[in-house]
Amino acid sequence: MRARCTALLVAVLLLAGCSVSLPRPASTPAPSPTGTPAPTTTAPAPAATGRAPAETFGVETRQLSLNREGRPLPVTIWYPDAATGRFPVILFSHGLKGRPADYAPLLADWASAGFVVAAPVYPHTSRDAERFDALDVINQPADASYVLTQVLALDRRAGDVLRGRLATDHVAAAGHSAGGITTVGLFSVARDERLDAGIVLAGSALGVGLGFTGPPAPLLFVHGERDSVVSYASGKAAYDSVPWPKAFLTLPGGDHGQTLLDTGNRAYDVVAGATLDFWRWSLYQDADAKRRLPQDAGASGLARLDNQLG
Repeated sequence: MRARCTALLVAVLLLAGCSVSLPRPASTPAPSPTGTPAPTTTAPAPAATGRAPAETFGVETRQLSLNREGRPLPVTIWYPDAATGRFPVILFSHGLKGRPADYAPLLADWASAGFVVAAPVYPHTSRDAERFDALDVINQPADASYVLTQVLALDRRAGDVLRGRLATDHVAAAGHSAGGITTVGLFSVARDERLDAGIVLAGSALGVGLGFTGPPAPLLFVHGERDSVVSYASGKAAYDSVPWPKAFLTLPGGDHGQTLLDTGNRAYDVVAGATLDFWRWSLYQDADAKRRLPQDAGASGLARLDNQLG
């Protein structure tokens, strides 16, 4: 336990000193307030298996106000604007001094491809936290699991816009930086066995350990070799310890955030394309998407892929 706490302390001190705030494009709409949606009149079809949606959906947003034992967890949800269909659910965790809105372009891209993305604001690690505490990262896997439970329950809530729309048996987690550590924790020290897959963006296992456990779940790591906040080596160490199907997308010119997630950078298209095809394969079982992954990574010359997905 002492070694784990020491590792976490080192990690969060580094992260707190070098946090990255990602710009939100002016064209990104602000999340809409929670309202009472009109019920769907057409019965949704079950989630497709073996084929991800080919169309690009419009995207809607909504808010949930959640609270876990005195820990406020406001959640933004991005979801496809579609009359029918059940869509896999992705829980996304922000980095230190971040907020879900910082990642809106990427999360909206995922939603437009047929995924429901739920992103909480963690109580003590966002940039608006009344009491910022980087060490609170260790509590975030439990927060994430709680949020996931509440979001999945919307599939059964009468009158909710997401009633009957969630593929509750196709569930994943992703996160950036400290949110990547949170995500690793959901597959290790705080294993949530509902998760079928995960993506770790510029994250590591510092503080949550390399004891990956539970049912096999494919993981994709994305990391820039020039990351000065969470070292490339620490991200690779976490990846090397994963006992399941896995892949590691390296951006030789990538730093901690901007070249990974800023839409003004060419690397964004690489990250968006590769992560989408990973989700299409892992959550829709779309074999064509899996076959596209090496091309997603290598076609631009900006990335390379260590592919052990089998």
